[in-house]
Amino acid sequence: MFRSRSTSKDEQAAAAKVTAGRPETSQQPRDPQAPKGRPTPKRSEANSQRRSLAKTPANRKEATKRARETRRADLAKQREALANGDERFLPVRDKGPVRRFVRDFVDARYSVAEFFLPLAVVILILSMVNRGAFQTYVLLAWMIVIALIVINSLITGLSLKRALKQRFPDENLRGAVAYGLMRTLQMRRLRLPKPQVKRGEKPRGEKP
Repeated sequence: MFRSRSTSKDEQAAAAKVTAGRPETSQQPRDPQAPKGRPTPKRSEANSQRRSLAKTPANRKEATKRARETRRADLAKQREALANGDERFLPVRDKGPVRRFVRDFVDARYSVAEFFLPLAVVILILSMVNRGAFQTYVLLAWMIVIALIVINSLITGLSLKRALKQRFPDENLRGAVAYGLMRTLQMRRLRLPKPQVKRGEKPRGEKP
C-alpha cells in the first residue's frame, strides 16, 4: 500500500519535470483567427490574404464581368501597341526580334504587291470601257501586274530568307518569310504594326 503511493508520487513528479521542460506548452497568446496547431501569420501575410480574398469575385456574374473588362483592357493595349510598336503588348504572331526584323525588312523597301489594291481598282474601272480592242489591253495590263507581283514576291522572299539566316542563324524561322510576304500585300499606311523605319533604311538590328 505504501509502495503504490510512493510510486504514484514519483510518476507525478516525473510528469511535472517533463511538462516544465517543454517550451511549446508555455502559455502564449494565440491569434483567435489562426488555425489550430499553426503559428500566427505575419501582418503582411494576413494583409496579402485579405487583398486576394477581396479580389476574388463573389459570384459567376461578377467573374464574367471582370473577365470581360480584362479582355477589353488587353485589346486596348494591343491596339496601342500596334500603333506605336510596343513589343510588350503586341499579339503573339507579331512578337519577337525575328518578326520585328521581317517587318523592318519589308517596310524599308518598295514592292509591287503593296500597290495591288489601287491597281486592281483602276483595272476594274478600265474594264468597263467597251471600245474595240481596249478590253484586250486591259486584260494584258492585268496579266502584267500579276506577273510583276509574283516576280517581286519571289525576289523579296529569297532576299528575306537569306537575310534572316545571316541575322538569326540559331533561331526558329518557320513562317517568317510568309509573314513578310503577307505584309507586302498591304499598303504601307495600312500595315499593322505600324512601320518603324523609313524607305531605304536598314532594319533595326541589321549591321550597316
